[in-house]
Amino acid sequence: MIYKSTSKRIFDTFNYLFITLVCLSCILPFVHLLAVSFSSTLAVQTNSVIFWPVDFNLYAYEFAFSNGRFLAALWVSIQRIALGLLVNLLLIILTAYPLSHNKSKLHGRNIYMAYFVFTMIFNGGLIPTFIVVSRLGLLNSLWALVLPGALPVFSMIILMNFIRNLPEELQESAMLDGAGSIKILYKIMLPLLKPCLATVALFSIVGHWNDWFSGLIYMRNPANFPLQTYLQFLLLRFEQIMMMAGGDAASALARMNVQTGRAAQLFMGAVPVLIIYPFLQRYFTTGLVMGSVKG
Repeated sequence: MIYKSTSKRIFDTFNYLFITLVCLSCILPFVHLLAVSFSSTLAVQTNSVIFWPVDFNLYAYEFAFSNGRFLAALWVSIQRIALGLLVNLLLIILTAYPLSHNKSKLHGRNIYMAYFVFTMIFNGGLIPTFIVVSRLGLLNSLWALVLPGALPVFSMIILMNFIRNLPEELQESAMLDGAGSIKILYKIMLPLLKPCLATVALFSIVGHWNDWFSGLIYMRNPANFPLQTYLQFLLLRFEQIMMMAGGDAASALARMNVQTGRAAQLFMGAVPVLIIYPFLQRYFTTGLVMGSVKG
């Protein structure tokens, strides 16, 4: 048994209470949002909904799916994540692996690192970036959402440091057996990098999923908006979207209001990341914290 002094018990109790409050502050807004989305118009207007639906109904979700714009924006976001994740991971791996070597093996390594760190801290600004994207003919295309952030330097540095903490003997023994750099990377390094790759993949997915500003400035056609840009548009101009609705959406519209409609679509916009995170969470801590070779 471990003896705990009174001050230690008080400290632990305070920590548990504080962490519990932080967790509740993150969870309860989602619970309230979900309750509002399932509640009636009258209950929401009279502020009767807290954490449990009042007069349960699915009208807001019927409107979201019958409108069609939510599903179209969701499909754009899915395509963006698939393409963006592939490009991000490819460039992160191809950049982090050579930079993980010391300057005796990679001449000019310090210059390359200084260049990448500089681009992480400073950028050309919104207007020059927009001009570059426009001149390349990428406006209103999926590539405009992917290429400007094709290499996340912070994620590259995480992977680079992860590789530097692996035993150098692994690569040296493979070289003695005649393996080249590409074969070492593919056959030896990549299987060992799974925890860190899962971590940077999660960063990439969340970054692409939450980015609404790129869609706003690079997409001229609202039909090409990714989901978060559409939701931002929804928060500001929900009444306009409601007026443009027709058919089944119009009938669902008569039984809901702005608050329930917004709540339903905002909650559905957060669900995919909530589903993905538990599958990558077990790699998350290992990918970030692992900093030494044990043996």
